[in-house]
Amino acid sequence: MDEAKIKALISLLDDEDVEVISQVEKELLAQGGSMIPFLEKEWEQNFNPVVQKRIEDIVHLLQFILLEDRFAQWKKTGGADLMEGLWLVCTYQYPDLEFATIKSAMEQIYYEAWLDMKPDMLPMEQVKVLNNVLFNKLKFSSNTKNFHSPANSMISQVLESKKGNPLSLCAIYMMVAQKLKLPIYGVNLPSLFILTYKNENSQFYINAFNKGLIFTKEDIDNYLHQLNLAPIDVFYQPCSNIDIVARVLRNLIISFEKLSEMERVDDVKKMLHFLTGEKY
Repeated sequence: MDEAKIKALISLLDDEDVEVISQVEKELLAQGGSMIPFLEKEWEQNFNPVVQKRIEDIVHLLQFILLEDRFAQWKKTGGADLMEGLWLVCTYQYPDLEFATIKSAMEQIYYEAWLDMKPDMLPMEQVKVLNNVLFNKLKFSSNTKNFHSPANSMISQVLESKKGNPLSLCAIYMMVAQKLKLPIYGVNLPSLFILTYKNENSQFYINAFNKGLIFTKEDIDNYLHQLNLAPIDVFYQPCSNIDIVARVLRNLIISFEKLSEMERVDDVKKMLHFLTGEKY
């Protein structure tokens, strides 16, 4: 569609006829994501608030369709790259965020940890190095004051503020650890996300929300007992990257519900359903 036709269609967005508006939106949406720059340009040049709002709605729909496509591609890989999945979640709120921005920030954290790692370190020593780098040197910490803020589920915001929830802090910890070739993985506990260091010789657990506190299987047993829950295998063993991103989306749903942002709640529920097939 040429620019003249785009302008002609957009000019109809101030029409009072609902059918006309519906047809215009349908034609613009049919053009796909390539339409977004044109619409954003028209938004800047148009001073009619009604037209601006309709343009915003169309742009949001196009961005959401693009996000679903990207999630589909990521899902096809089996969620191979956790960083990519977390970036996709961020692009819901920050559609112009570049993947390279997150990757660069993560590379810097990895470099800081790599400098302090020594060959032949024992597992506990490796974890102590990571704990020191993340929580003492770089000052990452738990966001207890604004625990339910949507920012805690956006890795870009957590990397910037250095404050996050259990899941986001564990995700950063895990991605750095795995780049260092350490066998550290996420574990889906009820109401708490933790990490496990697991190899053929040993297994123990790490709570990134509590500055990398190390604990044992017996501690998980006690935690589950307090919650009156049966000790099933999923509470002790590594989960997948898709499981992690799905939990991020569930956290976002709760965050937006608490802010009464119900349109966003519906959007994130659609994303969760698209990723996992589950209905929230």
